[in-house]
Parts: sequence; C-alpha cells; structure tokens
Amino acid sequence: METVRLFLEVAAGRNWIVHQMDVHNAFLHGDLEEEVYMKPLPGFHVADEKKVCRLRKSLYGLKQAPRCWFAKLTTSLREYGFVQSLSDYSLFTFDKGGIQINILIYVDDMIVASNSSGALQLFKDYLATFFKMKDLGPLKYFLGIEVSRGSTGFYLSQRKYALEIVVEAGLLGSKPADFPLEQNHKLALSKSPLLSQPAQYQRLIGRLIYLAATRPDLVFSVHILSQFMQNPREDHWQAALRVVKYLKGTVGRGILLKARTNFQVTGWCDSDYSSCPLTRRSVTGYIVQLGASPVSWKTKKQDTVSLSSAEAEYRAMVHLTKELLWVKRVLTDLGIVHPQPMHVLCDS
Repeated sequence: METVRLFLEVAAGRNWIVHQMDVHNAFLHGDLEEEVYMKPLPGFHVADEKKVCRLRKSLYGLKQAPRCWFAKLTTSLREYGFVQSLSDYSLFTFDKGGIQINILIYVDDMIVASNSSGALQLFKDYLATFFKMKDLGPLKYFLGIEVSRGSTGFYLSQRKYALEIVVEAGLLGSKPADFPLEQNHKLALSKSPLLSQPAQYQRLIGRLIYLAATRPDLVFSVHILSQFMQNPREDHWQAALRVVKYLKGTVGRGILLKARTNFQVTGWCDSDYSSCPLTRRSVTGYIVQLGASPVSWKTKKQDTVSLSSAEAEYRAMVHLTKELLWVKRVLTDLGIVHPQPMHVLCDS
C-alpha cells in the first residue's frame, strides 16, 4: 500500500494521466515449465483410462499459476523497455526519449501513469497483443480503495468498505463515538469472559486492518486490538465495537495526496515507553510525508525491552530511518530526484 500511495502522489505532483487496466483470466496466460499432469475432465473419453493429460499452460488452482503469470507479464514488459524496481517487484518504469510510463501491478489489476496520452495508448495496444485486456479508463477504484481526482490531487477513501463494517456489526443506528479507543485502557490485563465465538472478533479486526490503508487515525487502535486475536475477551469485543462506532461518524474520511508538492520526504516518530503491562516493551509509531501528503505510517511493538525512554525513542527513529531509506529508493525508481536531506522529527 505504501507503493500505491507513493505511485499516486508522484502522478499527482507531476500531473500525469493515471488509468486502470484489468487482465481477463490472468492465470490462464502462464506457460508451465514444470511437468504437471491432470486426470481427463469428466465427459472427456479416452481409449486408455490409465492415460493422463500433460498441462502446457497454467490453470486456476495450480500452485505455479501466480508465478507463471507474473513471469510472462514481466517478460513482456521488459521486452517493451520497462525496468523492474528492486524495492518493489510489482513496480515497473519506462523512461525513453522524454516518454515516461510507470506501471504498478497487483495480480491482474494494473494502474498505469504516463506523461503522454499517445505513449500510454501505444503501450495499451502493445499489451493487448499478448493478453486479453480490459481498459477501465481513468483510475476510480483500486483494491477496494475509492479514488477521486480533482485540482488538489487524489483523494483516497474506503467509504463503502467502512460502511459495510458498520452494517455487519449492527451499529448503523448507534450513536457515533468521538474517538476510537480509551487512552488509559487496561485491555491487556482484562479478566472478562472469553468470547464464545472468537471468529467474529477476528473477522472484524481483519477488516479494520485493511481499512487502515487509508485511515492513519485507526492504526494505533487496530494495533492494540490485534494483539488479542487468539483469545479475545468480552472487553476486547466492546473496545472493537467502539472503533466501529467511531467509524460510523467518519465513514468518508480518507487521505489527500496533494498535487502541489515539492517532494520533500519528512518522517515523524514517537514511542510509548514500556507501555505493555505484560512484556514491558515499548511501542513505536511513525508517519512519513511526501511534501504534505501522508504516504506511509505504522504502529509496532518493539522487539526488545528498552531500558529507558531515550532508548525507546532511538529505536523508534531507527524504524523510521529504515522506512525513509526505502521510500527514497522507490522515489528514485519513479524518477524523482531527491538530493536534499530527509527530515527526521522526534519529540525528545
């Protein structure tokens, strides 16, 4: 998701055309290199019942199918002149004669950005010679994320997805909560009864995790609640429902990837020293901005126990620095030159 946000922010900052494409029956295009056999299909009569069929092309359900499809797609893109990013293998870039094209792939869904509409159409025609493609036009909906573009940039939200979560939880008529989680919660020490159906809690938290792709305000709450996925209790369930009540009043909230940007990379980080009452480990939180647009964020419990708040802050800055270095590599692949230093901001 970080690559998706970086991809769209660069396209917005450069005012590029962004289209979406889909491949029909993607896994059927792959060429098998291994020997794979299957029984004859029902209704297909053969003289010798002991004979089997050898597959030359991949089929849905084969373990090799995703790899075969991606290998064939990668080969066709490289023949056209694309370069595969080493920071994210699903990102490909083309830069030749002033024509620039970026393409981001997720299985059979693609978003393509270019500085030339003519070059973009030629590339689409090239792909159509290899695969049966469906041109979906300007980007509107990608991986469950609603994308709307205006003069200010791209606005990403998951309004429909958030509304489905509220409806499924049965809280459509409830009063919205002002904030998702109590500040001084004691969820880790809860002794309330275990849930009789933990799958319901696990499904809700799983959906909230994906919703955090466009909702930085939910990341910390989801981080806390996801720690109890194995043995959720009543208190944990009530805390999760409070997050859903918060969603009810903020279903349309998302992030804006601004068109006017200087592509300055800035990272903000903080740590909550020894916040876990069970392990005494600290929590790291950071957010990365490209210009004024948020492109990456995370909340994570630190791997080791810090002996002081200063040590916890330094560990938070280490996590942020790793993310900043990765962001800069992706920007370089996208053709953004960033000679100035990146900013790391910490409150201590």
